[in-house]
Amino acid sequence: MKILFVRSGNGGIDPISTRQGISMQNKGIEVSYFDIIGKGYKGYINNWQKLRQVIKKENPDIIHAHYSLSGFLAVLTLTNKPIITSLMGSDVLKTGKAHLLITQFFNKYLWNYTIVKSKELFRFFSEKKSAVIPNGVDMELFKPISQNFAQQSLGWSPKNFHILFASNPARPEKNFNLANAIYNKIKAKYPEAEIHYLMNLNDTDVVLNYNAADILLLTSHHEGSPNVIKEAMACNCPIAATNVGDISEITGDTENVILIPFENETAANAVLEVLETKNRSDGRKNIMHLSSNLIADRLIALYSKIFLT
Repeated sequence: MKILFVRSGNGGIDPISTRQGISMQNKGIEVSYFDIIGKGYKGYINNWQKLRQVIKKENPDIIHAHYSLSGFLAVLTLTNKPIITSLMGSDVLKTGKAHLLITQFFNKYLWNYTIVKSKELFRFFSEKKSAVIPNGVDMELFKPISQNFAQQSLGWSPKNFHILFASNPARPEKNFNLANAIYNKIKAKYPEAEIHYLMNLNDTDVVLNYNAADILLLTSHHEGSPNVIKEAMACNCPIAATNVGDISEITGDTENVILIPFENETAANAVLEVLETKNRSDGRKNIMHLSSNLIADRLIALYSKIFLT
């Protein structure tokens, strides 16, 4: 079976869909990629002719689009290929009512199937044509290593508390104001505490960051099914996160993982409590069911179902 991934290339090669593709290639599925360069409706439409040419050349059995705009574009190529679209969260929760209505129309009438990443998103779409399939985690890449080794590799002092913010602080939906308030509270008690940012890193450095950090801090206003939480759990990194998306469901009763409120003082005290235990989490054993290998099996089963109908 041959699958064409259609996805945004505006931020470089997307690591999540790439890892997803590799996990399926390991199971004998042929996967190719089309990266869209251009933002917004107009930017995507500018890729129309090029995508049509790639589809005709590659002749995939199924087009798997990632994010709603990629799914819209795939339909507009009029190549009569089955289309599955994965919706990640931001393209449903923060794009406005008009965009959501368009997405629901495509789900109902134009896409063969829609994958959503959490139960929170599933409620917006036709139950007959959608399913919850979270992104998987590469358990061979994301794994626990010595915290001392990770900190030495990154040049972080083992004498300090190290807080890892889960994204680019410039992204408003990530709510860095709350994270910064928490950090300032911690720094008032522990002046040598440091905050680091999970952005613009290669895979090796991402794994080192999870293992070097004393806690991963996610303060988002909304999420779908954030991979950063799963990856951190796979590395047994302690986590403090706002209760958004499917985080509470994924983390469950994992030790040294806490859900924090949007109130600065209470959140900061909760983070301090975890930091001061100086213990790692036991997240890895609780995330094994979302390994990329098992998620690949679920995707391949869906591809087979769509291909045979």
